[in-house]
Amino acid sequence: MDEAEGSGPGAARGEAGNGTGEGRPPDALIRRVAERVRRARELKGIPRRVLSEKSGVSPRYLAQLEAGAGNISIGLLHRVAEALDNRVEWLVSEEDPWTSDAARIATLWRRAPEDLREQVLSLLDPEPAGRQRAQRLCLIGLRGAGKSTLGRMAGARLDLPFVELNRVIESDSGMPVDEVMALYGQEGYRKLEGRALAEVAERNERVILAVAGGIVSEPETYAYLRSRFHTIWVRTSPTEHMTRVRAQGDERPMAGNPEAMAQLREILASREALYEKAQAQLDTSGKTEEESLEDLLALIAERGFLSA
Repeated sequence: MDEAEGSGPGAARGEAGNGTGEGRPPDALIRRVAERVRRARELKGIPRRVLSEKSGVSPRYLAQLEAGAGNISIGLLHRVAEALDNRVEWLVSEEDPWTSDAARIATLWRRAPEDLREQVLSLLDPEPAGRQRAQRLCLIGLRGAGKSTLGRMAGARLDLPFVELNRVIESDSGMPVDEVMALYGQEGYRKLEGRALAEVAERNERVILAVAGGIVSEPETYAYLRSRFHTIWVRTSPTEHMTRVRAQGDERPMAGNPEAMAQLREILASREALYEKAQAQLDTSGKTEEESLEDLLALIAERGFLSA
């Protein structure tokens, strides 16, 4: 598919290829995408004009797309799919998203509570949890708790590679995380985060991973994380969270925001129940890096996280 992206509502240039150049997708794929976009829009009762406003793709090009005459870019198709509350892969898959069992299960999965998801996973994948997690460790928690510092130090002591998930996201996307957020938004970032997590799990039997604090807010990704990694919540007091972030040279949490500490406490309170689902906890409050490292190594040994 054409790699160019349009620049916003009504932007015709860059939305379609000329239909004759090298790299044009197969006609069958174009027809399939056209039919599914049209069907999804009609099922939701969304006029083309409204879909244009929601997706940022011009009405003229949407008409071409639904007629099977548009060679849409991945970026624009992603916008259209999101505006239709569909996954972009459903618009291109050979399986019919409205009749296939896989699509139906995926829809039910997203609606199901987490305890039910875990029951389903245990039925579909009965392999012992310890074996699934192998010797993969993951440190979760808010920024400033010491995840990256301790992960790097523990990796050196245990001869394990250390990986920060945001660096994998940056490598995969070809841009800094801040730009990913600006371009794709929170939802787009979460999708890239889930893919990066699966990538790390598939490539590493032994690894220490540090993830962003908000990963626990995405139920599907967090459930996968806990099924494939031994998870440890690295925690500290709100005051130390803020102090450590500022010590790293980042003044953003406090700059022009006198309510930053109150907001931090709210975030901690809202996520506490999610963080507590980790297999273990490590409190770094009032401790030096070396003291916290020794506590972490003792915890890993005590729980047998590297004996799988």
